[in-house]
Amino acid sequence: MSSENSSADDVRQVWDVVVVGAGPAGASAAYAAAVAGRRVLLLEKAELPRYKTCGGGIIGPSRDALPPGFELPLRDRVHAVTFSNNGRFSRTRRSKKMLFGLINRPEFDQQLVEHAQKAGAELRTGVTVQRVEQHGSAVPDRRSVAVVLQSGETILARAVVGADGSASRIGAHVGVKLDQVDLGLEAEIPVPETVAEDWQGRVLIDWGPIPGSYGWVFPKGDTLTVGVISARGEGAATKRYLEEFIGRLGLAGFEPAVSSGHLTRCRADDSPLSRGRVLVCGDAAGLLEPWTREGISFALRSGRLAGEWAVRIAEAHDAVDTRRQALNYAFAVKAGLGVEMSVGKRLLAMFERRPGLFHAALTGFRPAWRSFVDITRGSTTLGELVRSHPMAQRALTAMDRRQGQVGPVGSVGPVGSVGEESGAGS
Repeated sequence: MSSENSSADDVRQVWDVVVVGAGPAGASAAYAAAVAGRRVLLLEKAELPRYKTCGGGIIGPSRDALPPGFELPLRDRVHAVTFSNNGRFSRTRRSKKMLFGLINRPEFDQQLVEHAQKAGAELRTGVTVQRVEQHGSAVPDRRSVAVVLQSGETILARAVVGADGSASRIGAHVGVKLDQVDLGLEAEIPVPETVAEDWQGRVLIDWGPIPGSYGWVFPKGDTLTVGVISARGEGAATKRYLEEFIGRLGLAGFEPAVSSGHLTRCRADDSPLSRGRVLVCGDAAGLLEPWTREGISFALRSGRLAGEWAVRIAEAHDAVDTRRQALNYAFAVKAGLGVEMSVGKRLLAMFERRPGLFHAALTGFRPAWRSFVDITRGSTTLGELVRSHPMAQRALTAMDRRQGQVGPVGSVGPVGSVGEESGAGS
């Protein structure tokens, strides 16, 4: 942006980029735009730090998407995974190298926001965005977006990034459509030192009794994060699963410090990622891995992309250039995260039908365990894994035929066709 335009913007208090929501997606977007030298305002309705329902698993893709110099506030380092199938057939697989790390979201999110601030972004907390307007009396010109707060205040921006979670108001403005909605329930359970020591460095993943469901135990020092997730509409059964899960683990006698629930939302293939000068990312865009419902890596990666393309949209002088940059953003999301989502959706369909097969593969088939290790460490992705393993391709293709789906694994398809925040890694 030229100095002449910057001067005019200062008079009218127009921000280059306004980011709504200071979770991993929003903080990443704000950081990316601020590093590019733009005037960035980050809005958050809560006061930071704040609790979020989330297992807090940091896998390789999450670690690789963090800002330079970011030191993870790890509560534990995972070297072993115990798998069980609805409480039965437990087996523990171990790794000499760390598989992934565990964090508490309040600390993690706060640190991400601080990195965005150090890069130059300005933070305002305790403000609720009521709506955004791209036309009308509140918008002075075609290059501006009006962000209207609940207080009545209006903030002007050249570009807006919606990262306001799975119940996103910005997502509603963009027209995000959902294909999959799941309910995650979680308890933060303080435990005695003797119990904590038994779990140190080891997580539990339990394939649940409801189709597509699973539970997890993530140790974080003197607290265990215990949760389950399944399709929305199975609320009573999901709650019962969590209670039985906690009971089986011998943890029913310990009082949870926090008990919470959250809906995760996965976008439909034809759901938009932008509208005019407004982009969405992370949970607000319905971006997460459909099988595991892992969302942190999707938030960090899509947030960074949204911040980078918001800068380009802020510089666009007409609707044609704005549309071009928005399409480029959609393609960038789709080429990476969209492919992973496509494979994840197909894996979920298989898992719903044959959870025992997944359990047998991960506990008894070395290549399957090695693939799990490679994905969690970030040396490969679901999309790359399927492309490079003919056996996995054949299995997914066979399942696609049963489900009546078409299209090869990893196909890109039309721009904009790309498939938050609980789940074990959200």
